[in-house]
Amino acid sequence: MRQLTLLLLSATLALPAHGEGAAPRWRQGWGLTASTPQGNGIAHDTGFARLELQRRAGGHEAQARNLLAGPVQVRLRDGGSGGAMAVPVLLPAGAQRRLLWLADEGKAVRLLLDAFPGDPSARPADHLYRLPFDGAPVRISQGIDGHRSHGDAQNRHAIDFPLPEGTPVLAARAGTVMQVVADSPEDGCLVRILHVDGGMALYAHLQSGSLAVRPGQAVQAGQVLARSGNTGRSTGPHLHFAVQANTGLALASIPFRMAGPRGELRFARETGAAP
Repeated sequence: MRQLTLLLLSATLALPAHGEGAAPRWRQGWGLTASTPQGNGIAHDTGFARLELQRRAGGHEAQARNLLAGPVQVRLRDGGSGGAMAVPVLLPAGAQRRLLWLADEGKAVRLLLDAFPGDPSARPADHLYRLPFDGAPVRISQGIDGHRSHGDAQNRHAIDFPLPEGTPVLAARAGTVMQVVADSPEDGCLVRILHVDGGMALYAHLQSGSLAVRPGQAVQAGQVLARSGNTGRSTGPHLHFAVQANTGLALASIPFRMAGPRGELRFARETGAAP
């Protein structure tokens, strides 16, 4: 599996000067990579939040909308300097909130919205997760600090389980479906589950058309979420599983424990350079 794109939404827009057209140009995508706009100008609705402009009394109001069925922390920055333009805000599930008002001064303004799923005040517990599949051998093709794609903070503690395509993928712990993506450039079909302690389990590279849950739905441990696949940037059929947390304007994978058929699994840390 190639490296997963950082699960960080950024959106860039140009604020028109007073008297110009009201329709801003958008670039939305995974990580900091721009995507080609389509249709209404939004390239992908696979992100965590959306930046919207509302005309208000000689200017524009910048608002952030949470696209997930769980909390998202957002930060508005200047697209040129990268400096903060407003204090970070935690948006509840589906909420929309004003971040900043900007006067139309006859010049373009570039805005950047960073979005991080999860509540930074949450403290995930030391929970023993169940295996996210049944009836298949427990094998690991890439583990902690895997040199192929687990070197970044968001994937460092992820585990890749090779599975035949179509294997039922089960919830490793009870929670609420926070995000469902039918197709993304990097992770393909994916599901994100929010747990009661604020941790989030990510199930990626799922089979297209196999999703069995919807955002906001409560799920129990062992419930079918989808089927394993080989979607996105994947070099072979497998399930990419990680537990992530918002560590304060940052999304990071965290260590987790998992029970196997013969007791608790022991995940070794990988060493060595990529071949």
